[in-house]
Amino acid sequence: MRRFASLAAVSATQIASVDGRISATTEAVLPLPDDGLFRGDGVFEVIRLYAGRPFALGDHLARLERSAAAIALPVDREAIETELTPLLAEHGDGDAQLRLIVTRGGRRILLIEPLAARAESVALATVTYEPSVILNRVKSLSYAANMQATRIAAERGADEAVFVTKDGTVLEPPTSTVFWAGADGTLKTPSLGVPILDSITRDRLLGALAVEEGEFAVDDLRSASEAFLASTTREVQPVRAIDGRELAWPGPRTKTAAEAFARIVETELAVTPGERA
Repeated sequence: MRRFASLAAVSATQIASVDGRISATTEAVLPLPDDGLFRGDGVFEVIRLYAGRPFALGDHLARLERSAAAIALPVDREAIETELTPLLAEHGDGDAQLRLIVTRGGRRILLIEPLAARAESVALATVTYEPSVILNRVKSLSYAANMQATRIAAERGADEAVFVTKDGTVLEPPTSTVFWAGADGTLKTPSLGVPILDSITRDRLLGALAVEEGEFAVDDLRSASEAFLASTTREVQPVRAIDGRELAWPGPRTKTAAEAFARIVETELAVTPGERA
């Protein structure tokens, strides 16, 4: 029997490990002071659990190390891996998401959380944003601008934002990657040559699909025949509108991408469709 089975108010998908001490998330304690909380000085990763198995764990840990190195933050990967084993065992075989956080105060925080409910499709609004070169490609805890962009999009009647530079170059949504197809069916996504995160889901899709990477103007995105977002937790999510212009969804390239990603997960984790929520 799991440790928290007797706590009716605590979901099995809401447990935490702080420096190796496992508890219900609501009982987890973070020693202060810690600039991870005070100043958003730290790094994080979010990993999808399929039937209790983390997808692309090695890639996520490697990116965590790269993000930390970019802000001169020490990371003890071995300790994280050691502390992760009992946490996953405590969780069991359910679908969930795993959040890894390393703070400037030296804390290692591992959280297993329920997957957020996702709508079948999403409406996008472009939001002008000039990212700081200092944090390019770093998954830092300084996500206030990202979250504010989503709120701005909501004020415009959309569900999510897409960052666009002042000169009109498409970047990415706050927590995902955007793909779109034009009238000729060519699938496109911004290249890593523009300041976007090196998304692991994006990387997997690039390996499975024919995609044109480049520096694209916002009008190219706005004229898309179909589009979708891709991320660890979203997987492949169709876009139904961009800046108020309705799109047919899910389009053929979106369906192909969703099928391809499902095959990737099944192959890498040997998770059968029946095991997936």
